[in-house]
Amino acid sequence: QVQLVESGGGSVQAGGSLRLSCAASGNIASRYCMGWFRQAPGKKREGLASIDSDGAKRYADSVKGRFTISKDNTKIALYLQINSLKPEDTAMYYCAAKSPCIYGVTLFPRLDSDDYNYWGQGTQVTVSS
Repeated sequence: QVQLVESGGGSVQAGGSLRLSCAASGNIASRYCMGWFRQAPGKKREGLASIDSDGAKRYADSVKGRFTISKDNTKIALYLQINSLKPEDTAMYYCAAKSPCIYGVTLFPRLDSDDYNYWGQGTQVTVSS
């Protein structure tokens, strides 16, 4: 079992930045994938970025250039740096993990929430114009 807890969300004006964090604990496999997703009111859950245990990264086309995913192997923590925030970025942001993740994000780069078996409770991001 893997436990995930997000933090770092809040209210910010358009053009600002936020850094979301996800603390992971429990029994995670040596080969894993972790990712960030978001869901806005009335919309489907959207995959944003993923990273695997080797450090390979994958981004959705819609967020390339503004979002940066990273991890801390010592703490087993996940981060999402969001720059140039827009009102349309307003959503609940979720941290997720796939354990085990045999092929990694390079060989299997799909950002599909159905592929992830562990989820945090989410952190709200609200962007005003």
